[in-house]
Amino acid sequence: MSAANDVAEEAATDGPVRVGVIGIGSMGRNHARVYRELADVELVGVADMDTEAAERVAREYGTVAYDTDDLLGVADAVSVAVPTSAHAPVLERCIDAGVHALVEKPFVDDIATGRELAVRAEEAGVTVQVGHVERFNPAVRTLMRILPNLDVLAVDARRLGPPTDRELDGTVVSDLMIHDIDVINAVIDARPGTLGATGAADGDYATVQCVYEDGTVTTFTASRVTRRKVRRLEITARECLVVVDYLAQTVEIHRSEVPEYVESNGTVRHRTESVVERPFVETGEPLKAELGAFVEAVREGSEPMVTVEDGLAAVEFARQVEGVIGMEDELAARQEATR
Repeated sequence: MSAANDVAEEAATDGPVRVGVIGIGSMGRNHARVYRELADVELVGVADMDTEAAERVAREYGTVAYDTDDLLGVADAVSVAVPTSAHAPVLERCIDAGVHALVEKPFVDDIATGRELAVRAEEAGVTVQVGHVERFNPAVRTLMRILPNLDVLAVDARRLGPPTDRELDGTVVSDLMIHDIDVINAVIDARPGTLGATGAADGDYATVQCVYEDGTVTTFTASRVTRRKVRRLEITARECLVVVDYLAQTVEIHRSEVPEYVESNGTVRHRTESVVERPFVETGEPLKAELGAFVEAVREGSEPMVTVEDGLAAVEFARQVEGVIGMEDELAARQEATR
């Protein structure tokens, strides 16, 4: 049995799982907050290159600020919430230390490096989960229970919002659209096929059309310039239309009853009554469900819900889209301008 598996067995029998957070920007701070709320979990520390910020977050959540290697020496598992360019080197250090890791999306910059790390993690017995949090949205979980009974024809995903004052890490495709890429990859039991894509607003708006290998037609739209926040997924099936609102955490199933002809005052009229079903959705915070599932995978030594293979598939699709649009050149120019 590997050292990492020993850790999982020890955590399952000898007390709480000891967790840490590497990178305490806005996302990392949320991870620290949620870990503090989870049962049978001990937040043992945080780490960040900005040591003063790490100290502030440590005080806020009643834990200790470490450098990364020292944190890996006391934790069973960590969240990696550093900029994407640093995901691979930080994950490599986690694997070398035998520490399980949840790596925020997008998983890695370089797909080949990601595949190498996946092999190393498996050989070391280290659990790696990728942080595609929308998989844990209660509305998406409800959708997953509905879909096996449907013949899906098309999917339309829209993720729109206004300009943000947070530090941007990548194009609108790798920042926003990649959430929906992962969800649709999980929804459709086939690989993406031919795609076309267009962009606007200097890389802050993109739309993609892709036909998956099973014939499902998909459309993705992502924006960082739209004045209203939208997080919506529509699935057209032969039987119905399913509408998912990520923000409201709701699911609606739109059906049409059999049309009928009605006679009134000697006049025959045609009518069709629409029926809308609203399945019960047990609402909750997706991040809490995500981190809870990660800790459970660590504790049980089981496969995480969002695997490295899932994360790599989403990155590969995103890179294809960026290449078609030419966003890579736009991103490089933007980064150069800020230096």
